[in-house]
Order: sequence, then C-alpha cells, then structure tokens
Amino acid sequence: MTNRMVLGTAAALCGLIMMAATPASADLLDDIMKAKKIRISTDLAIPPSGMMDSTMKPTGSDVEVAQMLAKDWGLELEFIQTTGATRIPNVLTGKADIIISTLSVTAERAKVIDFTKRYATLQSDVGCLKSSTVKDWPDLKDKSIGVSRGTTQDTTLSNMKDKDLKIARYDDDATMVTAAVSGQVDCVGSSATIINQIGVKNPSRVFESRIPLATFDLAIGLKKGEQPLMDKLNAWITENVKNGKLNAIYKKFHGVDLPADMRS
Repeated sequence: MTNRMVLGTAAALCGLIMMAATPASADLLDDIMKAKKIRISTDLAIPPSGMMDSTMKPTGSDVEVAQMLAKDWGLELEFIQTTGATRIPNVLTGKADIIISTLSVTAERAKVIDFTKRYATLQSDVGCLKSSTVKDWPDLKDKSIGVSRGTTQDTTLSNMKDKDLKIARYDDDATMVTAAVSGQVDCVGSSATIINQIGVKNPSRVFESRIPLATFDLAIGLKKGEQPLMDKLNAWITENVKNGKLNAIYKKFHGVDLPADMRS
C-alpha cells in the first residue's frame, strides 16, 4: 500500500469519526415510531444478500430480514440503496436509521458506529479461477486480487503487508464481480457466497474458494448513543434467532444453517 493510500484510508477514518461525534437524535427510536417508517441502508447489488428479482423488486437475505423487522414493528420500510463504502456514512449523516447490509463487526467500525448482537455470519475467502494453481498465499505472487472498496476483505488483505499482495479495488461488489466475470482479475477477496456467484454469471469462469480469510459476525449498525433503539433491535434479534425465523431466511438464500452456537 502506498503512502498516499495509507493517508487516504486514515483521512476517511478520521472523517467518519468526526461524523460519529455529531450529537445523536434525542431518541431515534421515538422518531422512527412517530414517523411510522424505518429507513434501512441495504446494498441491493450483492446476491444473495441483496438483489432485484425479475420484477425489479428487492429480494435477498438482508432484504427479508429488513422486511420482517419493519413488519414486526408495524412500520413502513424505505430501503436506502448503498454500497460497501457508503453504508456507515448513511447512518452517520441521518440518511438512514440503521444498516442491514452484510455489515461485519470490526474494531475499526466500532469506533464510529454501534453494533447490535449478530443476526448472521459471513465466511470470507480468497477465491480464484477454478483452473488456476493457487492453493496458498505464495501462489498469489504477481496476481491481482479484486475487492470491494471499504469492505472487511479490503481491510484484512490490505493489512497483510508481509505478503506483498496486489489489490485491485472496485467501488462495489457488483463491479468487482463484473471484473472477475470479464477476466480483469482471476482472484477476489469476498464472501464465499459471492465467490460462487461468479461462475453463475459466466460458466466459463467458475471461481472457487482457495484461501480462508475469516468468519465475521454480521450485525445491524446504528449511530452511537441510541440505546433505546439498540435494546429494541437486540430483543428482536434474540426472539427471531430463538424462533428460527432468522435461520430460515439465511438457509433460504445461502443454502446452509446459521452456526450451531447461534441456534443453540
């Protein structure tokens, strides 16, 4: 990573911290319930978590989680379209009330927003073209790894300075997938689900997971200082993990159950 990139990343983090320091609403939960509407920041271009169906209606695991939340609370739902890089700014600037968009819990993000308890998990890997010989880190020498800018995969790989990785950053997951589908990159750092989607879009370029990165907890993000909203969200997650509804949504779109330690 160049000095200019390091400075850019640091500046972006400082900017988010400054936005986070802005005084929160007196009670965002009260504002939401009075408005009878909740604005949820969700990326609709990252199948199967968020996407548009054949009738151009939002669908996906995060979409159904958001829809269930709004229905349970008796609220109108407004999706605030986002990318990986704009999810957190959306809540810090008041454009959205909460984030439900494959938002991994990290220490850096916790400096600027609050997280609920986890409602799902995300397995992240380095995935490569099936025909490639990549099996471990040394095999990535001189290969560009596509990532979506501002994601946990971007951060994780960028911090591996000892491995001298070449990282190609794209503005969002959809652009990164297009790069892989079209042959601009032969490896990507992303969720296992998105890695598998590449071959669906172009059967001649099937990708598969080769090097595990990490399993991240996914949580709902909200502006700091909104404890009543945090408490209500956590109670809702607890109830819907216990009754199996969140697991049913996850399995419907991802093909596997949530981790056993979540469901027990």
